Amino acid sequence: MLRRPFLSALLAAFAAVPLTLLVGLVAATPARPAAATPVRVMPLGDSITGSPGCWRSILWNRLQSTGHTDVDFVGTLGPQGCGQPYDGDNEGHGGYLVTNVANQNLLPGWLAATRPDVVLMHFGTNDVWSNIAPATILAAYSKLVDQMRASNPAMRIIVAKIIPMAPSSCAECGQRAVALNAVIDGWAAGKTTAASPIVVVDQWTGFSTSTDTYDGVHPNAAGDQKMSDRWYPALVAALGGTTPTASPTPTASPTPTASPTPTASPTPTASPTPTVSPTTPPTPTASPTVSPTGSPTVDPPTTSPPAGVACTASYRITNQWQGGHQGEVTVRSTGTVRTTGWRVTFTLPAGQQITQTWNAELTQTGSAVTARNVNWNGALAPAAEATFGFLGTHTGTATAPTATCTAS
Repeated sequence: MLRRPFLSALLAAFAAVPLTLLVGLVAATPARPAAATPVRVMPLGDSITGSPGCWRSILWNRLQSTGHTDVDFVGTLGPQGCGQPYDGDNEGHGGYLVTNVANQNLLPGWLAATRPDVVLMHFGTNDVWSNIAPATILAAYSKLVDQMRASNPAMRIIVAKIIPMAPSSCAECGQRAVALNAVIDGWAAGKTTAASPIVVVDQWTGFSTSTDTYDGVHPNAAGDQKMSDRWYPALVAALGGTTPTASPTPTASPTPTASPTPTASPTPTASPTPTVSPTTPPTPTASPTVSPTGSPTVDPPTTSPPAGVACTASYRITNQWQGGHQGEVTVRSTGTVRTTGWRVTFTLPAGQQITQTWNAELTQTGSAVTARNVNWNGALAPAAEATFGFLGTHTGTATAPTATCTAS
């Protein structure tokens, strides 16, 4: 039985070691640095921010490549496909008006769920489309800023002058956007504080609706790059650093050609309050892609989809008011291989008609509707989803028809 004598000898040996040597051994172990807490950044806006809002993917990847890796994009909405991996969380709600978000107090819930430190806000395009006065839009901005500061007294807020608008269905929208942008600087100067600064980023200058959008409203790849380039220096400053000297030079923004001055906009009138809701109802909420004019596209001959490719479509009414409604269709890939495109068909109930759409190419002949993917949302991996939305009119109550999806 040698175990007890050996243990006694070992303890005696340790007792003979000078205390200073033991302290030195402990001190020699390097302390593990605490992991940096990521700065939480909320991209806030409408479909220009979230459907798909691929300027966010470009911006996030540029931050990563230039050393700003402790950044967490946050939001209650997930990413849509932008062709590269990125942190896609956001609050870019397609079709939303900033005035409705303020009136209906939607932001506090989003803030509580995500706890941002920085907010990037490009918001107001749908309000401009709906002919809401700049003063009313700025009042909504102010309410949102107050709610941000209630969530985080040190919130850093970056507000965009919105990109230009030239939808074919709204000749006055271009000048309305100019009118809104003209008052944003003064509003920000009066609302900023040392604890919670507001920085204005000019997304309007140098942005062309003819070369930087695919429909006069939503940015294409060139537009996404320009928006990312404009956000980058302001966001880096808000992160607490300076723009790294090794950062890539932003894409040069050419001086825009003079946009034709639209006819003078009539003095905005207040949107009528529908009698069907006790709260302030939403004005039709869209950043729509205007439906093509002329003869409807003739469907190609029906062919069997490739093996393993399949999809489903679910249609829902997201909002309605007297005589009008907003709808959304979610397309889900249910096959075992990636789709290259999809087509959704449905028949509208009597008295319903679609007036505007976004995130899909849509044609309507009588009550028959066909919607096809646009170039960025047709490729869906198994179980992935894409959504498109629209505005419509109805008599009585809007109801959701059954939608059928065909994948390719």
